[in-house]
Amino acid sequence: MARDTDRFQVFSRRAVLLGGLQLGLLGVLSSRLYYLQVLKGAQYQTQAEENRVNMRLLPPPRGQILDRNGVPLAINQQNYRLVLLPEQVDDLKSLLDAIQRELGLSDAERKKIERDLRLRRGFNSVLVRDNLSWDQVANLSLKNLQLPGTDIESGEVRTYPYGDVTAHIIGFVGAVSEKELKDDEPELTVPGFRIGKNGVERFHDLALRGEAGNLQLEVNAHGAVVRELTRHSPKTGLDVSLTIDIGLQQYVQQRVTKEQSAAVVAMNVQTGAIHAMVSHPAFDPNLFTYGIRQDDWDKLNGDERAPLVNKPVSGLYAPGSTFKIVTALAALDAGLLNPAETVFCPGHYMLGNHRFHCWKQGGHGYVDFLHAMAGSCDTYFYDLGKSVGIDRISAMAKRLGFGQKLGIDMPHERAGTVPDRAWKQSIRRGAWQQGETLITAIGQGYLHVTPLQLALMTARVVNGGLAVVPHVTARVGSRPTEPATWPSLGIAPQHLALVRQALAAVVTQPIGTAYGSRIKEEGMAMGGKTGTAQVRRISLAERESGVISNDALPWRQRDHALFVGYAPVNNPRYAVSVIIEHGGGGSHVAAPIARDILLECQKRNLSQ
Repeated sequence: MARDTDRFQVFSRRAVLLGGLQLGLLGVLSSRLYYLQVLKGAQYQTQAEENRVNMRLLPPPRGQILDRNGVPLAINQQNYRLVLLPEQVDDLKSLLDAIQRELGLSDAERKKIERDLRLRRGFNSVLVRDNLSWDQVANLSLKNLQLPGTDIESGEVRTYPYGDVTAHIIGFVGAVSEKELKDDEPELTVPGFRIGKNGVERFHDLALRGEAGNLQLEVNAHGAVVRELTRHSPKTGLDVSLTIDIGLQQYVQQRVTKEQSAAVVAMNVQTGAIHAMVSHPAFDPNLFTYGIRQDDWDKLNGDERAPLVNKPVSGLYAPGSTFKIVTALAALDAGLLNPAETVFCPGHYMLGNHRFHCWKQGGHGYVDFLHAMAGSCDTYFYDLGKSVGIDRISAMAKRLGFGQKLGIDMPHERAGTVPDRAWKQSIRRGAWQQGETLITAIGQGYLHVTPLQLALMTARVVNGGLAVVPHVTARVGSRPTEPATWPSLGIAPQHLALVRQALAAVVTQPIGTAYGSRIKEEGMAMGGKTGTAQVRRISLAERESGVISNDALPWRQRDHALFVGYAPVNNPRYAVSVIIEHGGGGSHVAAPIARDILLECQKRNLSQ
């Protein structure tokens, strides 16, 4: 009997436990049913009617680009555009025909719309036409019922208020190409979305671009929006502040004459900050915002002065006599230059039976280092180059920034060429000749540099040998990008001082080739070096009969005019390089431009 009682008690406990578990499960199920049928009933009832939720990306406003004083150089303006809502389009051909009657769509535009429809991700709309006028917006709104599946959206468009003045620095934005689409960047598929294609716009594109937001919409089976569910606003791109001074940039652009093809760089010698960078002629970057017209493109692309090329960073030129600075420092570094020793210049230099000509017919006579630099005596530097050798010259050139990309915060920078024995063997498959050393010593031959490199060389020579690096970005958002200090190049201070003394004589002494372009304002005197780079070979017969003047030659065969300079002489703050393509003599053409720019820099006191 007792055993039966025990069994009954065990059974009862198990029954109670099982019953409690069943009741618990029933409670969970009831709670879930209550949540689905009561709390979420309306939502699921809507979905049961074949509605669905879709997600649309919201493009972020692009950050502004500002000059060193906060002046806007690239801004956003309101823009209206017509888009397709693919889920609401039943007959694409008929719709495009109707739109074509209203807006005059070209065959290319129709093909692009069809391509974008194929590439569309999620429920993003597809761009039909951008930059609609207010009259077009009003007309399309009135005919909305005749254009089912279309909508007018308000967005932003990139605008460049200074046009061609800042074109090569700022660059421009453009539509995303099929090759530029990336799986991890879905915002690129948003209608009207544009990315940086050149200049600072391209270099800092990700920072300027910001982060896309999203909009969650409830739509019915026909694609019509029922309601907005959630919205996450986009994050505006960061503003980018430059080291450029727009006032100086405008001044330089205006100082170069309309007919000239030129490259100018003005920079701070202590920091490497670029205050002005002009490539002339230029172009209007606003032409590229919506896609440049074919006739505009053909005009720009066919101009022999190459307005689309950013000459300061991409143009390659023989440096001419401006390179004598490098030859002199290489000789001083090797202990092969005695500044008091003289060389006789009869107007040429003989190497074996080959004659290398000095620019001054009849020669300079006896010249020491100071007079040779001031008067730009080729014979002196032929002799110096022969003593130093090409490998030492090449090594010094590279220390000063030639033959390599400088890492400026802009695209399309080119390295140029600084030849030596190994380069000739590798590239030209031949042995280096001593005559090639002579012409390299005066900045001709295989040697090619950019205007930016010339400005940097000048800055490094006059700032005490600091290895500054050129840059145009001061801040991205609130983050400074300029280094506080720079390492030394390891060039002896006394060598730099001697070269600076000679460069001052080029401009401030009557014996100097740029004396006529000196700055006369007290305390603002400049130093520098003139250069004239040949672009054609002068034959012996022409020399005997008389060298043809630049004015009598076709434009393409004229010499390049160069000048590198700095100011003020006693406490250098600014360096400038000027190249006038096929402009003639550097002393007559480039030096006066450099003088005016250096004077303007000092008046503006850009170091503050």
